[in-house]
Amino acid sequence: MARAGLTPDRLIRAGADLADEAGFENVTLSALARRFDVRVASLYAHVKNSHDLKTGIALLALEELADRAADALAGRSGKDALTAFANVYRDYARAHPGRYTAARFRLDPETAAASAGVRHSRMTRAILRGYDLTEPDQTHAVRLIGSVFHGYVSLEEAGGFAHSEPDAQESWLRILDGLDALLRNWPSNEEG
Repeated sequence: MARAGLTPDRLIRAGADLADEAGFENVTLSALARRFDVRVASLYAHVKNSHDLKTGIALLALEELADRAADALAGRSGKDALTAFANVYRDYARAHPGRYTAARFRLDPETAAASAGVRHSRMTRAILRGYDLTEPDQTHAVRLIGSVFHGYVSLEEAGGFAHSEPDAQESWLRILDGLDALLRNWPSNEEG
């Protein structure tokens, strides 16, 4: 491909595709320059450095994931919302493993506050309103949901469930049932 037409957005999207193909850890300016058949120096007019590129990919991934989650949550509540939200994360991680890894890239506080990560948090909290949780339990539940989704997806992606029965999908559904039951019966923090 010729140098003409390079833009920050085009480079970030190509970097995201590269992340899905080769792994987010393998996204470099050199690899991206090879993809466009240009010298690395040609990229510096559009991205400052590798960290800038990876930040852009992370922001893209967070935005894509938030858009998909918002679409999936529309008109749902309770367990239906929880399940739809969970499936968006799992499906996105399967379809876009590099982007999914990028979505967890550590952003500086200012960039994080302006990112779609804020939408993820709001959507999770909206789901939890259906479970009647208040603070600080709501924050604990947000962390639990994120841990369950990410933990399961990461183990599944690494092949951790491929060697035994029952099927990983069956376990996923049972885990979501269990998570729903826990959220409906959240333990009180009263000291007895």
